[in-house]
Amino acid sequence: MSSIAPVWLWAVFVVFVLVALFVDFVVLKQQGAHAVGVKEALVWSLAWVALSLVFNALFWWGVHLETGSMPVANEKALEFLTGYLIEKSLSVDNIFVFLMIFNYFSVPPAFQKRVLMIGIIGAIVLRAVMILVGGWLLSQFHWILYVFGAFLIFTGIKMWFGTDEDGDLDDNPALKLLRRFMPVSKEYDGERFWTHENGIKIATPLLMVVALVAMTDVIFAVDSIPAIFAITKDPFIVLTSNVMAVLGLRAMFFLLQAAAGRFHLLNYGLAVVLTFIGTKMLIVDFYKIPVSVSLAVVFGVLAITMIWSAKTAPNT
Repeated sequence: MSSIAPVWLWAVFVVFVLVALFVDFVVLKQQGAHAVGVKEALVWSLAWVALSLVFNALFWWGVHLETGSMPVANEKALEFLTGYLIEKSLSVDNIFVFLMIFNYFSVPPAFQKRVLMIGIIGAIVLRAVMILVGGWLLSQFHWILYVFGAFLIFTGIKMWFGTDEDGDLDDNPALKLLRRFMPVSKEYDGERFWTHENGIKIATPLLMVVALVAMTDVIFAVDSIPAIFAITKDPFIVLTSNVMAVLGLRAMFFLLQAAAGRFHLLNYGLAVVLTFIGTKMLIVDFYKIPVSVSLAVVFGVLAITMIWSAKTAPNT
């Protein structure tokens, strides 16, 4: 596949991503392990959206210089914006599954930032490979959609009936299964992925969480990348719109997580959303639910749940 983007714009994009990752891993690392608040998450979310729009403007300018045609530049910039909005919309599915994973494994809030930072690296690498290698990779992993769809429905039902129960990491059935294949500690050891027990090096539950987060993005990339290919066949637009949306995924997650902490009944809405997403995956070959409908269902369910929470909240 050929791209209309000039070579220098590819270089600018690579530099932009490297600078963004530098900020995440070096500058933000100085903050240490801490729970990300609503204000911090909101600021970063707005910053990533603004930077994506700035990059789109730079892309428009580069295409205009390359082709000398304003209509072509306008068309390509619109393709980027449409692809970015689609990926941003579909990333809502990822966020709710990430929230489910963290809740299920009782991941302390202070450790979640590092998991998501590493997950973003994996997501960028994976999506770049999937986009540049070609569509054949998508067909090879299509059956995973059914497995994961069934898993989400099961998890949604379990979350609905167990939403008032406190998580017990020691009795987690997923960890019990993983411990049959590799030693896993019963407790977290700070932000470490490996620890020592009785002089033996073993994995911590945080390593299992990172693996699940990475697997989640693999599965959702299979679903979301074809949606952008339906908008444009230009690999530069497909890749950059994906990566820009992924870079803002961490901040978006903490916004929704903060909402879950403020509204005591939101887990019921989350259970409904997970069940809906799982059903959407299971019927994808028979009927593909439009993104607009998915967003309406997700935000509608959450809005109803939050209003319900506010009305039933005990007086303090």
